[in-house]
Amino acid sequence: MRTQFEGRRESREWAALFGVVAVALSAAVPWLSSSLLVNSITNQILVAVPAALSIYLMLRMNLISFAAPAFMCIGGYAAGVAALGGLTNVILLTGISFIVPALIALPLGALVLRLKGVYFVLVTYVFTEIVQLLLLEFPAWTGGSNGLAGIPSTTLFQWSFVDNRAVLSVAAVIALCATLITLAVTGAFRRQFGGIQENELLARSLGLVVWRYKALGFVVAAGLAGLAGFSLVNMLLTANPSSFSSATAVTYVAYAFVGGAGTLLGPILGTAVLVWAANYFSIGGEYSQGLFGVFVILIVLIAPGGITGQLERLIIWFCRRRPGRGSSGSKLAPTSVPGGRNVEG
Repeated sequence: MRTQFEGRRESREWAALFGVVAVALSAAVPWLSSSLLVNSITNQILVAVPAALSIYLMLRMNLISFAAPAFMCIGGYAAGVAALGGLTNVILLTGISFIVPALIALPLGALVLRLKGVYFVLVTYVFTEIVQLLLLEFPAWTGGSNGLAGIPSTTLFQWSFVDNRAVLSVAAVIALCATLITLAVTGAFRRQFGGIQENELLARSLGLVVWRYKALGFVVAAGLAGLAGFSLVNMLLTANPSSFSSATAVTYVAYAFVGGAGTLLGPILGTAVLVWAANYFSIGGEYSQGLFGVFVILIVLIAPGGITGQLERLIIWFCRRRPGRGSSGSKLAPTSVPGGRNVEG
């Protein structure tokens, strides 16, 4: 008989696979709908998904990172500078946007991963502010406050991704790559990340090299955020400091928490819901931010474990209420007794 823990783990694995499928199917949206609004919202969701997954990966180690905009900026600007230099191959630009932030995160992680709680949050927030300052201090490379303009469209062999449908397809592929990377890392190191999340001190006492897995998670999370930065720059064909302000870090953290940090599907679902809500409430004009804030508060109050956490609890409750299950008055499973026969409780 399966334990409740095994059943919950299996349900979360299925939820993760469902998240991968959902991201993959989003590439079909521009072919199924000609609505500019639908395509625009879908594109915004796909751009934000890698950043939300970056937050999710850090949460798996019980860390809340506000550095996502900084690594998005690094990845986006790195790809933008390369594209202005004549490199427009989408595969190479995707690799650059992942590798450059990851390389920067490697020495940075050695310094900041010793911190915990509010201290880690504060340092990652300050790092984002420092990156914003550096953008203004090196205008020859970054364009200063004007950013990088006139970034050419990406290409692949003889194809050029110019129109909105092609740009959305590129965003879908990048989001899918980020989802698969996250799934591979969290799947391969599920036990290690779980031990760090539950009790880091105990995991350390049992011989787990905690700093190694924290560094791995931090580097991969930086690369995921870099993919989001490239996806955003590719959509706008410009890289501007205002697109990577430290205030946006709160938004990406909200995506992960509202969706639920218990499974990979959570940040994907949270991103979809909140991006849609932001666009829907924008019709409220000056009241749009207030309406959006009230919406987020209601979700948090109704589903404190996130949307996926609430769905998981509902599924468990429904399974327990089904006839023939557990305490609903049905017969228990046969048990073995010393006499060799099986009896029913």
